[in-house]
Amino acid sequence: MKIDLAKTSVTEVSLKRHPLLDPAKLSEMAEDAARALLREGESANTLAAYRSALRYWAAWFAARYGQPLRLPVPVPAVIQFIVDHAERTTPTGLVSQLPAAVDRLLVDQGYKGKLGAPAFSTVVHRIAVLSKTHQLAHQVNPCGDALVRELLAKTRRAYAKRGALPRKQRALSKEPFQAMLATCDDSLRGRRDRALLLFAWATGGRRRSEVAAATVENLRRVEPAVFLYVLTHSKINQAGAERPQDTKPLVGSAGEAMQAWLAASGITSGALFRRVRKGGHLGETLSAAAVRGIVKERCALAGVEGDFSAHSLRSGFVTEAGRQNMPLAETMAMTGHQSVASVVGYFRAEAALSSRIASLLDAPEM
Repeated sequence: MKIDLAKTSVTEVSLKRHPLLDPAKLSEMAEDAARALLREGESANTLAAYRSALRYWAAWFAARYGQPLRLPVPVPAVIQFIVDHAERTTPTGLVSQLPAAVDRLLVDQGYKGKLGAPAFSTVVHRIAVLSKTHQLAHQVNPCGDALVRELLAKTRRAYAKRGALPRKQRALSKEPFQAMLATCDDSLRGRRDRALLLFAWATGGRRRSEVAAATVENLRRVEPAVFLYVLTHSKINQAGAERPQDTKPLVGSAGEAMQAWLAASGITSGALFRRVRKGGHLGETLSAAAVRGIVKERCALAGVEGDFSAHSLRSGFVTEAGRQNMPLAETMAMTGHQSVASVVGYFRAEAALSSRIASLLDAPEM
């Protein structure tokens, strides 16, 4: 069907009521609305990480140059940022360019957690955030400069050559995880933590943001202690599309723990996991940071030593699946990973120890 565009016009009266826009230029109101949608579409964790990185950029820039950070940031400043924070090999050992006085100032003001060079992944992330900021502001992006890109690539290679691997959170596989669960008593807080930990671990290692966002409306009881949970929003499904693989089972001890928590809390709608106040009163929805705090607290109570976080539940699930030789396809269906390379990267050394190929020399001949 043909449409005559010349005839599809609005009336003169409507034009007076609604002034025409310039199609080659975005109005200020539309630009504000677009920015708001971009912010709303980002996860809370991503936005928090962006804000933290930009605050650090501003503090470092002010300390180094004695003036506020403005866009576009000059290329030399980006290069200075890299050499200030990335370690290089010298005859006296590893050093970075950041002056000790500036380092101390950034720590004292709360912009850095501790003295010394950060992990290289932190440097890369902060460069990426600055790059994104320039893109959104339609400014010339210094992070795309050839010299900046080459310096980052060669620095990454230098770290790899000296064996400085990216630090990963330790995996909470079956034994330490069970020790954590044993610390959860029959109090309301204990039932909540047990249900929360099992929900996160048994459904494929849910991220802390996914646990915090879990709602009763997405939980369906199949039998008294058997549930199905629909994951409506995740890192790989941010558009909220309906997909069969996003339905996760809660069975066995995980289903029993969920049933006990719902019965004890009386929750029938809204957030699934909430703060428990003194006197056993339910409070607001748990934040993602609170989920991480629960994991660390239960690790401490169980005497589980190591650098664990909420993400350790996810890596622990995959590690345990590898240790028990579970099919990779089924493991990926539970975790939600879309690439084999990504999920294999979660397998820890503990899973490799139980592999038959590791004992090839000692294995009896068939």
